[in-house]
Amino acid sequence: MSVRNLDALFAPAAVAVIGVSERPDNVGHVVFRNLRAGGFPGPLWIVDRRQGLIAGQQAYPDIESLPQAPDLAVICTPAASVPGLVEALARKGTRAAAVLSAGLRGTPAEQAMLAAARPALLRILGPNCLGVLVPGAGLNASFSPGNALPGSLAFVTQSGALSTAMLDWANSHGIGFSHFVSLGDCADVDFGDVLDYLASDPGTRAILMYMEAVQSARKFMSAARAAARNKPVIVVKAGRVAEGARAAASHTGALAGSDTVFDAAVRRAGMLRVDTLEALFDAAETLAHVKTWRGERLAILTNGGGAGVLAADALAMGRGRMAELSPATVQALDRCLPATWPRGNPVDIVGDAPVARYGEALRIVLDAPEVDGVLFMHSPTAIVPAGEIAAACLPIVQQATKPVLACWLGGDAVASARRAFSGAGIATYNTPERAVAGWLQRASYARNQEALLQLPADTLEDFRPDVAAAEAILQAALREGREWLDNAQATQLLQAYGIPAVAAAKVRDVDEAVLAAARIGYPVALKIVSPEIVHKSDVGGVALGLGSADDVRAAAVRMRQRVAHAQPHAHVLGFTVQAMAQRRHAQELIVGIASDGVFGPVVLFGEGGTAVELRKDRAVGLPPLNGRLARDLIDQTHVGALLAGYRGHPPVDRQALVGAMLRVSQLACDLPALMELDINPLLADAEGVIALDARVRVRRPAPGEASRLAVRPYPSGLEQRLQVGDHELLLRPIRPEDGERLAAFYGKASPADMRLRFFLARREVPHSELARYCQIDYDRDMTFLALAGTGPAAAMAGEVRAVCDPDNRQAEFAIQVAGPWQRQGLGRALLGKLLAYLRARGTQEVVGQCLSENAGMAALARQLGFEVTAQPGGVMAMRLVLR
Repeated sequence: MSVRNLDALFAPAAVAVIGVSERPDNVGHVVFRNLRAGGFPGPLWIVDRRQGLIAGQQAYPDIESLPQAPDLAVICTPAASVPGLVEALARKGTRAAAVLSAGLRGTPAEQAMLAAARPALLRILGPNCLGVLVPGAGLNASFSPGNALPGSLAFVTQSGALSTAMLDWANSHGIGFSHFVSLGDCADVDFGDVLDYLASDPGTRAILMYMEAVQSARKFMSAARAAARNKPVIVVKAGRVAEGARAAASHTGALAGSDTVFDAAVRRAGMLRVDTLEALFDAAETLAHVKTWRGERLAILTNGGGAGVLAADALAMGRGRMAELSPATVQALDRCLPATWPRGNPVDIVGDAPVARYGEALRIVLDAPEVDGVLFMHSPTAIVPAGEIAAACLPIVQQATKPVLACWLGGDAVASARRAFSGAGIATYNTPERAVAGWLQRASYARNQEALLQLPADTLEDFRPDVAAAEAILQAALREGREWLDNAQATQLLQAYGIPAVAAAKVRDVDEAVLAAARIGYPVALKIVSPEIVHKSDVGGVALGLGSADDVRAAAVRMRQRVAHAQPHAHVLGFTVQAMAQRRHAQELIVGIASDGVFGPVVLFGEGGTAVELRKDRAVGLPPLNGRLARDLIDQTHVGALLAGYRGHPPVDRQALVGAMLRVSQLACDLPALMELDINPLLADAEGVIALDARVRVRRPAPGEASRLAVRPYPSGLEQRLQVGDHELLLRPIRPEDGERLAAFYGKASPADMRLRFFLARREVPHSELARYCQIDYDRDMTFLALAGTGPAAAMAGEVRAVCDPDNRQAEFAIQVAGPWQRQGLGRALLGKLLAYLRARGTQEVVGQCLSENAGMAALARQLGFEVTAQPGGVMAMRLVLR
């Protein structure tokens, strides 16, 4: 990811338009006219081989003739001319170009264009794009039919045609933009780059995106997670049909379609996905105006029963939560409402309600502890003008500590009330359904944001799988030219990662099957082994509950006959004999791994069994998972509710289930050769979990292939042991599970140490800040902890962290060592490890600050080669150029 030179694209000092004629319908002519009409404050130049006056301005015959290098060039010429123009711009010193020309995608000319831009770090927007608009800067470098209104929303889209339609729609609705960006083919500048830029833009309060495809999943996820921590990121993605899923051979692959995976990526990044462009702007309205989120329990206050029913229906259909009013709240409402009110939620205050009734009922509902938010609805009546109701209720809403959404139904009769609420920053809607949709969007966004701020307590920190054994199993299959492991190998793979599985043995014939069954113990299951047969039960290749040698022999004969009839060309290599698991109350589940074409490996959980694809009760997530993320997958499914126990079925051992899911996640992270995994069924009950059957598909990674994971997993290779005095410490990267450990570290620090670390006196670090410190993106940032002791009881002796810019040019560091460990060389060891890591990843320089009184820090920095200089305000700046 890179924001390098994007300032030249979005805030240029001078612009040149290349390819302008006198024809009013010429693209270059339209772009130049838009730039001049938009009030661009800097120099505007025309470049065209036809010299003379064009659009009333002198044109330059070529780029070399320009008086100076334009920051931004807008190229509107045929595709074949683009590489040469970009090369000339690079020589001139231009830093950004918007290529509006079409016809370059996937051609040698596109590669030539990028090759010409690369040495000068010239950034390319497009090709085949509408251009870019920054209304606040007077920049309309596009061929749109009009300009955008200034505002605080950024809109980023891949569709040029959609851009013009959306711009026209937004203007008619009075919606303004900080940036309006058409990415086109994304040959260089893509969603990840623009997200990084807009995340730190103070004039942008929310980022809206229309997406058709993701080019680089890891880059996109890294930028999206960083941006979503700062402001709402809302996305509409086209292509709900998962075409690629139909070709997948395993159940998991068929279920984990690309659109489902994209949903999982949105949740993991803390963004919000909506289904329509109209909902995109509704969501921006809701997220910008709704107050601090408290929970999902919604109370509906209305003067019309029908409107209340519509809102309640919409909430139920969206799987939202209606607040259940307590007896105390109902009694309080009884005192101000007519005796005929329904005494429940929705709170119908009846159509003849005077102004005072609105205000009193609203206060009671807002004060109710069982209510997290309120939808205030009004249908116009002849009793009281809507404007008077708005004037009375608006101060109550503004003073409320809970979120309130307003729905003013009707037209002219409620127009003034709607304007008053909207103008005061209250999310306001025209219909109950849209208002409820806004609340559901806010709830979904809150859940996704919570995933960014969660500090899970459970982890597999001390679990060490037998990775070498697992790799050997996969490589053996690849050497033999097989795409699928047999049952025995799949069982061995699971056992290498500590996933309980029934005992299994691979045999060549019936006699060996009988011997294996006697060794395992009856009853047993018998399954056919053939590289051409993946779903064995579909061809009669499974026999269960065999209680004797005769049963095994008879089943083997029948099985061969059925397979020969159903799939005559299959090569039968033998059988697998497995122990039968006797788990009467167990729930059949599926846990697996699929490979998405964009986001790489994904983990799936859901209801298992032979009807798994018919029920489609599943959820997917991007690895690596932690305990919290695994439980979220369980809670997203219908079968997840059954695991708590029902009708005599005891609750499932959720800790064992979560543990199995985390081990599957680790399989996905550790083994690039593993393409697909089905554990179906995975039996789960009060005794734990056990895998009855597993299918494993392998692939041969390309030489030098980069990681396929969309989210970089924990870098265990950076762990090391360090001797400090008589103690051995573990130096390792921070994990999300370190939240409590980090809070205890800060809690035990002296006030003086906390002041030296944070430059101010503070007693504790808030949860949200702890979450940001623990939930780092290993692709961008790094924090190393020094731990004394072992296991969960290990305490922090120190920490050092670095936050890198998106271009990896500069990293800012901070360090703190616990009091008892100071002056023993730990600070030097921590900072030295960090500097070695940053050198290895190619970071150019490291900077930091410390208080002037922090002589120890300044001395350590000088010892390690930092330049230390005094700055105003009692601060010293530290800078080290990494070679």
